[in-house]
Amino acid sequence: MDYLITAILLLFSALFSGLTLGFMSLDVYTLKRKARLGDKQAKRILPVRKKGNHLLTTLLLGNVAVNAVLAIYLGSIATGVVAGLLATSLIFIFGEIVPQAVISRHAMFFGARAAPAIGILMKVSWPITYPIAYVLDHFLGKELPTLYSKHELMEIISEHEDAKESTIDQDEERILHGALQFSNKPVSAVMTPKDVVTLLDANRLLDEETRNYIKDEGYSRYPVYAGSPRHICGILYILDIIIAPTTARVGEVCERGFLRVRLGEKLDNVLGRMLKHQQHMGIVLDDQQHFVGVITLEDILEEVIQHEIYDEQDEATPIVS
Repeated sequence: MDYLITAILLLFSALFSGLTLGFMSLDVYTLKRKARLGDKQAKRILPVRKKGNHLLTTLLLGNVAVNAVLAIYLGSIATGVVAGLLATSLIFIFGEIVPQAVISRHAMFFGARAAPAIGILMKVSWPITYPIAYVLDHFLGKELPTLYSKHELMEIISEHEDAKESTIDQDEERILHGALQFSNKPVSAVMTPKDVVTLLDANRLLDEETRNYIKDEGYSRYPVYAGSPRHICGILYILDIIIAPTTARVGEVCERGFLRVRLGEKLDNVLGRMLKHQQHMGIVLDDQQHFVGVITLEDILEEVIQHEIYDEQDEATPIVS
């Protein structure tokens, strides 16, 4: 009988000790995210875990009470130093080390199964534990969310890709890294400089020679300048040429409402403006409003996916304006 009572007390000591570490190792915001995604274990744990200090005081009260009873009981069946060594050894090994090592590795599994009973215990011990938890909440405040920098997120993604248990592959890792990095890059880092951009003079006639020239270049849109190549006045779309008469000039057909982009503007801002205004190309201007290059939606997407996008024309002409 003495062995049975000792085993039961050790079991409760182990549960309180292990669950204290297990529950408190689970981040509230991670549980909320898992619960929103349909994780049943997270849904069972969250109602008790979100009451952080109340849960902590309840578990610690239970652990201390059981250990005290266990020490007193062992003292009644043993004497002196023997009782002290026996109580310390049993609590240390089977009441602390073993349960904490096991439950900390499977916190979701044990937490989900213990949550209903712990919830009841929190209500039963409310007169003792809640006032203490209230004071802790008042002075310590709410638990802070775990936030990661972009570099930390990239490292986490890489660790997931390297893990055998993860479903993230190399392509997803590369794209996620690109998505986290591209917003910090300026337009100047990815734009096509003006020296390799095909421009059209606004006064040029859309005669057969010009049409053949545009066809040979193979682009879908061309910046149009007026007077000087430094001053862009519009963009000529290849589809506009089809309905234009051969007597028309480029400046009469081109689209005057184009996207103007600053040289130092960040790529995420440019992408947002392109999507908002349904523009695939931006004209890059310096501080003096002089034309210095173009940036396309393709340029930005290449930075996101970290891979070159080639089409039929790129095989002959790698640089696309």
